Amino acid sequence: MASPDALAAAVAETAPPLLDVAGLKKHFPIYKGVLSRVAGQVHAVDGVSFRIRQGETLGLVGESGCGKSTVGRTVLKLLEPTGGVIRVAGRDVTDLSQKAMLPYRQRMQMIFQDPYASLNPRMQAGAIVGEALVIHGVGTPAERRDRVAWLFERVGLRPERMYAYAHEFSGGQRQRLGIARALAVGPELIVCDEPVSALDVSIQAQILNLLMDLQDEFGLAFLFISHDLAVVEHIASQVAVMYLGRIVEMTDRASLFDMPLHPYTEALLSAVPSPTSSARSRQRTILKGDVPSPINPPKGCHFHTRCPYATARCRAEEPTLREVRPGHLAACHIHDRGVRFPLVPPTE
Repeated sequence: MASPDALAAAVAETAPPLLDVAGLKKHFPIYKGVLSRVAGQVHAVDGVSFRIRQGETLGLVGESGCGKSTVGRTVLKLLEPTGGVIRVAGRDVTDLSQKAMLPYRQRMQMIFQDPYASLNPRMQAGAIVGEALVIHGVGTPAERRDRVAWLFERVGLRPERMYAYAHEFSGGQRQRLGIARALAVGPELIVCDEPVSALDVSIQAQILNLLMDLQDEFGLAFLFISHDLAVVEHIASQVAVMYLGRIVEMTDRASLFDMPLHPYTEALLSAVPSPTSSARSRQRTILKGDVPSPINPPKGCHFHTRCPYATARCRAEEPTLREVRPGHLAACHIHDRGVRFPLVPPTE
């Protein structure tokens, strides 16, 4: 007879993903002229697909401006998607109104990048953390006060500081407030939008360890958005690499860092300082040029303007994100040539 843990794992595998995103797009219109006519579109997110299961952490990485934060805000419906499908536990929520989304807000919360700008300076810290409880009508005032005090203790803050204001906390303490606020209504998924990028390195480690402890305790799933591969390697179980609105590679953490299958990922990893022998032996890749504008992205592969392996096919045909190795997806035509990656870049 199978063990209870094995049965639970089998049920979790067959259950629908907690978050299932397919072909997600978010385009922002550009208005010009006296009549504010639409003169173009910013293709911030251009066909992104991924799944996150209960208790899993998907790290979403890429350069600034690639659309990572827009993905996070769009899957939570803080921004309305231009196209694609968003499913929460098998339920399509793509076209739900803000009122109809309210029950799903309890299941999905967000930790913002700036731990000060995301906190209301006119509200006491306890009121900030407990605001979601009031909005969702959770408990009596006394019960809400007790839960806020417990949340303060759980994230490493003294309960008596519930009556202080945001400016009275340090940067790390403000981010702990943000975490407590996200936990208040008992979510299943938390979108972490660069939650440690504004903090000192020593504080970063404390916040990451706190998030991992909370994940183990409550079975949380994370969409962890970051430009720092070292941070993602520490916390993520799965990693998706974005470039100019698209996911170009996605696999488990070990496979991505040991054997990247996309030239952009290889370039990112070559720039990460690491004491390991594999990192020292990796040849440094210097990308030429700048990231193209999302207003007028290149045809074909978005990365071909900077890729040392680009061919005429790359400039004309968009590569699909497909399974190159078991469980390892990459969007690159190089894998159709029957050669091993990485190659020696062509000299031309």
